Amino acid sequence: MNLAGQGGDNSAGLLFVNFNQDCTSLAVGSKTGYKLHSLNSVDKLDVIYENESEDVCIVERLFSSSLVAIVSLSAPRKLKVCHFKKGTEICNYSYSNTILAVKLNRLRLIVALEESLYIHNIRDMKVLHTIRDTPPNPLGLCALSINNDNCFLAYPGSAQIGEVQVFDTVNLRAVTMIPAHDSPLAALQFNAPGTKLATASEKGTVIRVFSIPDGQKLFEFRRGVKRCVSIYSLAFSMDSVFLCASSNTETVHIFKLEGPKEKTPAGTEEPQSWMGYFGKALMGAGSYLPTQVSDMFNQGRAFAIVKLPFAGLKNICALAIISKLPRLLVASADGYLYIYNVDPADGGECMLLKQHRLDGRTDGTESSESLTSAPRDKPLTAAAGPSYAAKVMSSQPQSSPPKEASPPKDDLYHYGGSPQSGGAVGGPQFPSGAPPYLADEDTRDLTGLRLDDENEFPPMTHHND
Repeated sequence: MNLAGQGGDNSAGLLFVNFNQDCTSLAVGSKTGYKLHSLNSVDKLDVIYENESEDVCIVERLFSSSLVAIVSLSAPRKLKVCHFKKGTEICNYSYSNTILAVKLNRLRLIVALEESLYIHNIRDMKVLHTIRDTPPNPLGLCALSINNDNCFLAYPGSAQIGEVQVFDTVNLRAVTMIPAHDSPLAALQFNAPGTKLATASEKGTVIRVFSIPDGQKLFEFRRGVKRCVSIYSLAFSMDSVFLCASSNTETVHIFKLEGPKEKTPAGTEEPQSWMGYFGKALMGAGSYLPTQVSDMFNQGRAFAIVKLPFAGLKNICALAIISKLPRLLVASADGYLYIYNVDPADGGECMLLKQHRLDGRTDGTESSESLTSAPRDKPLTAAAGPSYAAKVMSSQPQSSPPKEASPPKDDLYHYGGSPQSGGAVGGPQFPSGAPPYLADEDTRDLTGLRLDDENEFPPMTHHND
């Protein structure tokens, strides 16, 4: 969540807040540097690392490794890739326009500019492919699947309507276009396996979930009917059973991704309630009601909700398992992280467990009053205008640059200060004397990335010609 361009007085001094790919840590960028917090406890927010230097408006951590991608407010066109535990810069790239978003997984690093997307190989930071001339995307809206086998990138395919372009970042080809909404897109998010994509439009009343890669609609949830809102974030639980959505209202909605309920067996008495009769009448009337009306009654409603102590502040939500229990996390522009309990069996209104200041001060307070009767100890079980997305991208990456080639005017990179041909034909310059890969103190393999968790990101030998 980039707060650098948000209007109003940001008294907390935050420029950026985001969860890592598996919601085990929280990155916070501010006017004085950045911090990485551990999310392994409800009662405390431990600082993993703190850097006090420049004003950081984007900081993205790769899972639980020491690799971070950083963009500063004072140099918004420059991306730095660093090893925070060693305090070293691995490499840096400069782009022709402001960097709006950076996405990471174990294979790829994506850099989003307003009208282009750069796909890097995270092993050596070479640009594998550039998606140029995308529809204007001033917020850098995009989503990258964290799964290696389904390594998809999703981004807006139109600035007028809610089309989603899905791109395969391994085979470097367009996969499908999804006509998700009538209004422009406001939020995108993959589930952990990369098999589902959640979308919301600027209207904000309906959230849809599509299967990937075929783009078939699986679920449709109605957030509300009274007013249009700005959806700030979407997030799946790691088991893909739940989906949460936060907005500029005080309510966070949690939806349950489950199939339609089975029909009542023959001979079983139906509930003799007013709502039962009303629902039955609506089902019978579906054949002659207007499509919009019948669709609205078929849309799923929230399984659980959270009432935030504020409205109108930009925020980002996540569903995580902390101390073996399901939690909903909300990091807000007010400088706080709010942690709520989620009842995976009965849903309902969630209870505030703890709030923590993101500036490091310890005035987090445990909720003294239960907001719900939910128990705290249940474990989690498992076409308006031309469409860019309909075009087939024909550009192909080049593995080695012809030295005499001149870079396009809008695609000039500067690696370590020296201009070279960029886009899909160049590679970054690394600090003097450093190999073109990150090596840790253990020098058994200087040609592979050496991160903390060998199982999470094993070293890989790579040879340059």
